[in-house]
Amino acid sequence: MKEETSTKHIHLEDDCCGAEKTSNHNHQAHDHSGHDHDDHDHDHDHGGDENASLLLSRWTLWLSLAILAAFLVTTFILHIEVNRYFEIGLMLSAYLLAGYKTVIRAFKKVGRGDFFNEFSLMTIATFGAFYIGEFSEGVAVMIFYEIGELIQDLAVSRSKRSIKALLDIRPDAVTVIRNDQNLIMSPLEVKPGEKILVKPGEKVALDGILISDSGVFNTAALTGESKPSTKTKSESIFAGMINAEKAVEIEVNALFKDSKLSRILEMVQDATARKAPTQLLVSKLAKIYTPIVFGLALLIILVPYFFVQNYEFQQWLYRGMVFLVIACPCALTISIPLGYFGGIGLASRNGILVKGSNFLDVVTGIDTLVSDKTGTLTKGVFKVQKVETVIEPKRFLNLSASLEQYSTHPVAKAVVQYAGNVNLAKSIDVEEFVGLGLKGQIEENIVLCGNTKLMQKFSVNYPVELEKIVETIVITAVDNAYAGYLTIADEIKEDSAQAIKELKAIGIETIMLSGDKQAVTSSIAKELAIEKSYGDLLPEDKVRIVQELKDQGKRIAFVGDGVNDAPVIALADVGIAMGGLGSDAAIETADIVIQNDQPSKIVSAIKVGKITKSVVYQNIALAMGVKILVMALGAGGISTLWEAVFADVGVALLAILNAFRIQGKSL
Repeated sequence: MKEETSTKHIHLEDDCCGAEKTSNHNHQAHDHSGHDHDDHDHDHDHGGDENASLLLSRWTLWLSLAILAAFLVTTFILHIEVNRYFEIGLMLSAYLLAGYKTVIRAFKKVGRGDFFNEFSLMTIATFGAFYIGEFSEGVAVMIFYEIGELIQDLAVSRSKRSIKALLDIRPDAVTVIRNDQNLIMSPLEVKPGEKILVKPGEKVALDGILISDSGVFNTAALTGESKPSTKTKSESIFAGMINAEKAVEIEVNALFKDSKLSRILEMVQDATARKAPTQLLVSKLAKIYTPIVFGLALLIILVPYFFVQNYEFQQWLYRGMVFLVIACPCALTISIPLGYFGGIGLASRNGILVKGSNFLDVVTGIDTLVSDKTGTLTKGVFKVQKVETVIEPKRFLNLSASLEQYSTHPVAKAVVQYAGNVNLAKSIDVEEFVGLGLKGQIEENIVLCGNTKLMQKFSVNYPVELEKIVETIVITAVDNAYAGYLTIADEIKEDSAQAIKELKAIGIETIMLSGDKQAVTSSIAKELAIEKSYGDLLPEDKVRIVQELKDQGKRIAFVGDGVNDAPVIALADVGIAMGGLGSDAAIETADIVIQNDQPSKIVSAIKVGKITKSVVYQNIALAMGVKILVMALGAGGISTLWEAVFADVGVALLAILNAFRIQGKSL
């Protein structure tokens, strides 16, 4: 099974190179992260304090920028000479207003033995500028660095919005019906078996079964679908749905912590803690890259002493500072995690839960989709497909449904549902024959409803061609005379054929596996244009087939919904579960969960992965290309601190804006 962790909160933290990363706030995360937690603000529990701190930071930053702008206009445009000590005091004030947090963080990290990080890098570069008398340039470096940080915060905030929206949909209170009284209490106090009242416009707090005759619910938070869903009595209702019309009563069948919504939120928060291979590689390189940059800057300052005539320390110190500023790795360490985070958010908005950014990478490389049939490509709901009768059709349906209403079998329910508005008659002396069908008296007639074996049991003659019908068949006999039959079949999902077609268009082969009869499996496969299908399979057979495909070098994604699919979901390179009606085992084991059970969302998940990967690679190429060029110019004395800071902040902003594009994509 893929790596799983349990999370309680989402927050972003800076690593040794300034990388913002997603982390889970538990002991396991602390054991493996190796990072400190006291030099950044958490985005939970202290929201008011954090907002006040951010507001203060913005005001001091803008004030610092205003001071610098006023000084530059005064000296370079108006050519007014400013007293040197006044200039130092003014620039020092502007510097502290803009960069006090960065300087404090730098000293804290150095005090803990973490010298090679972006905070110490920026602090050393600006202190160096002050040392050689380039006060305005030193202030500019810090101001524009902080502006970049501010824009990064805004980018992160936007990327997290869709996931934070999920965190806000759990109701804090629920109306419980106890002893004919409506009591308002926390969902945590409600136990399975109790009844709750959900008023129009309210969110459902707990999973349960609808007791009222019907209800209309907005399921967008769970499925990504904006179209309201109509539910009837005895259907499942999940926490997070919004009651769109009249008040309804629901019988709770799960604790708050075990609700589908709670599991979804846990999955989403888990996702932010798992890094993609590209992201992990960049983080590892950054830890090597930063000390190398410090070393090169030191060499740029000191080595020319031995080779250059008329060596001036301040000149080479300046070049070293330029090199340090442009070498800051923040464009990479911010934009790449932000890109993956944006991909997870885009998927969530489209009803797809990706349990980690690593799966966004892996899903783009699959070449074979292996799919379960029932409940995955089909609805898993039996419906009458065909009716053939030798008696009056209305009477045939009435007799069949009147008897079948006494059975709880899905096939019997399909017959009753198909009869619809027929006034069902009362049947007496109903007898059920397990695996065969029903016998009962309706008015003055003895009616049989069942399969061919039931007909044989009571010596009813029926057309021999009925033996060749692939679908499930219900034969009705009246007073031991054949009256007709209905065929019952699972219905193919509306978008299954389109999903298979789109997968084929992008070079992905689909193979269907099923425990159903081979004849039924082959029939469904033919209708969906699936070239390979296997029926009559046990769970271990599915595992064997997928393992054989992997041994052939295939990169496999498996999609299923049942408990029996969990082992093969775990075996596949990417496990996908249908989350609407899927079993808990399948959902927990899967790497990607399709919330609304639509096969077409598999294609959407692949698209999200490709969009994310493309943006991340673009950012790597952009950042490294510009940095190498400007570092070379800085070392050669061609670029100044002004150019270095604009190049550094500019590259970071371009990379962030590029990552922003993920949020605006439509699938």
